[in-house]
Amino acid sequence: MDWKGSKVLVVGLGKSGTAAAGVLADLGAVVVACDKDVKGEEEVRELRDKGVRLILGSYPDLATWKPHLVVTSPGVPSWEPPLRMARELGIPVWGELELAYRLLPPRSTVIGITGTNGKTTTTALVGQMLQDAGYAVKIGGNIGTPLVAEAVKAWPGWYFVCEVSSFQLETVELFRPRVAVILNITPDHLDRHLTWEEYVRCKARLLASQEKDDFAVLNFDDPVVRELKNKAKGQVLFFSRERRPERGAFVQEGRLCLDLGDGARYLCRVEELALKGAHNLENALAAAAAAGILGVSASRIAHTLKTFPGVPHRLEFVAEIKGVQYINDSKGTNPEATLKALDAYAQPLILIAGGKNKGSDFTCLARKMRERVKHLILLGEAAPALKEAAQREGVASILVVRDLVEAVNRAYNLAEPGDVVLLSPACASWDMFKNYEERGELFKRLVRSLGEGGESYAEAGRTC
Repeated sequence: MDWKGSKVLVVGLGKSGTAAAGVLADLGAVVVACDKDVKGEEEVRELRDKGVRLILGSYPDLATWKPHLVVTSPGVPSWEPPLRMARELGIPVWGELELAYRLLPPRSTVIGITGTNGKTTTTALVGQMLQDAGYAVKIGGNIGTPLVAEAVKAWPGWYFVCEVSSFQLETVELFRPRVAVILNITPDHLDRHLTWEEYVRCKARLLASQEKDDFAVLNFDDPVVRELKNKAKGQVLFFSRERRPERGAFVQEGRLCLDLGDGARYLCRVEELALKGAHNLENALAAAAAAGILGVSASRIAHTLKTFPGVPHRLEFVAEIKGVQYINDSKGTNPEATLKALDAYAQPLILIAGGKNKGSDFTCLARKMRERVKHLILLGEAAPALKEAAQREGVASILVVRDLVEAVNRAYNLAEPGDVVLLSPACASWDMFKNYEERGELFKRLVRSLGEGGESYAEAGRTC
């Protein structure tokens, strides 16, 4: 469409909203961008330079300005005043993902990947498989790089591997992935979606615009995801650790295999995977199926599976100090993710958890803590709820601390050679940090300071 002179309101100035506002201004739109929080001048200077009008600390009156379109950041809930008013006035509301999709160059191929856990790892893994095979690839979406920023820089025929969140799927209309991957669905973000049924419905929207020549890659071992085959309009392939599907990726006699309908191809042995843990085996199978659909050879897929190192903040090795391993799993923002992290290690664990609760129930996690956690260190808004669940399930050693600095200090003092100190919060970061990346980066700085000078890092760490 011709954007010149179109009036667009962008709501929310996180990464996605800022990128959308800048791209729209470059395309000639008349852009007003708003955020209910006041931003620092450095954060918005580039938008001001592009001629974007900024409203910070409040929202504009849509009835007066009457934009042609509202573009929303994924972090803005649908009940916020400008989004509610836009619907009442009949003004279209797109998310940044929908805007990006409509700006993609011709002959683009989109791979959309969603799930409660494993999205980032699988997105990066698929992207690496395509890159290793010589494809022209952009990786974006919820993984940290807004897709809209990549869409306007790419050439026709490129491949776009997109991590897609339930928040983004709330506002899609035409978004149509050639390959849609759904990894798993477990309770999460119920503070935003309010009900389990609505959360599942949002995840299923990844399949909504697909057509018969598209593909859905679904987790056969997850009963909720398996049933989404009934919503798929295109061809369905399953991945499974437990059985061999008619078409898809599976494990047979300790080997990863791929069958696209023309016979099984051997990829590699489970122990050859660079990514360890049962959850990463599922991610590897899903990625292999997606890459295979797009024509990547079995040998190329196997090479990437054997060499891909993982992504930051997801079971990321930080350091070994005095015989103790320190692991950054800041991306573990819900109980299910932390459960998988606990299962990834055989050693005694000192777990640092807590943050902002997203409406989660910690009961199952607390039971696993009783089995696997030597010391539990809690912080943030969710600390009381986590402590109550852990006490109820019989976790023996529980400490509540004021911040991450004290948490790392306590863990250092408690740890013995052979232990693993694991940051896997089971909660969002928003009560104390901008995002999980900021939380994880601070954890890594604190741990590395331990190796340099023992406990002297602590007070300096509080100024980071």
